Amino acid sequence: MDHPFMQTIADGLAQQGIRVIRFEFPYMQKRRADGGRRPPDRMPKLLEAFAEQIHQLRTELAPSTSIFIGGKSMGGRVASLLAADPKLQSAIAGVVCLGFPFHPPGKPERYRGEHLSNLQTPLLILQGERDTFGCRDEVQQFSLSPEIECHFLNDGDHSFKPRKRSGYTLEQNLNEVIAQMERFIKKIVRI
Repeated sequence: MDHPFMQTIADGLAQQGIRVIRFEFPYMQKRRADGGRRPPDRMPKLLEAFAEQIHQLRTELAPSTSIFIGGKSMGGRVASLLAADPKLQSAIAGVVCLGFPFHPPGKPERYRGEHLSNLQTPLLILQGERDTFGCRDEVQQFSLSPEIECHFLNDGDHSFKPRKRSGYTLEQNLNEVIAQMERFIKKIVRI
């Protein structure tokens, strides 16, 4: 949650008047505590940890407060799965996925977005044009719900970093991410 990428996004949204709360999955908390490398927890534990954060936040906020959830890569996938859960749909106004992992790099046959075809919650996917987890040409072929909006970052990889020769910069792409997130959130809550 303290990665410079996440810090930049959170700061940018905060400057636009959007409150951002970050958290870590249990396996990342363990990494921070003992410094050891470990793989992510299995999906049920990830879903449970994220759902707990939503429930806790819902009890702290006024009932009329709109909650948007999201994350980078796997965190965005977990958020999108929660938004597909009928028990949580009413608690979530929208989802933002930063670099959705549609498939492992080099393995497009292992598609991870089946739930996205019927999603009822508004979702914004911000994806690098040349993301190895799902590039622009691939994503445009996927069957996605009409509630899903995709925006592609110029020459960006999975972390939105463009190649030097492209003429684009990471800073430009991150500014575009923040602007797109602000637009998406304000469109839904009609600010």
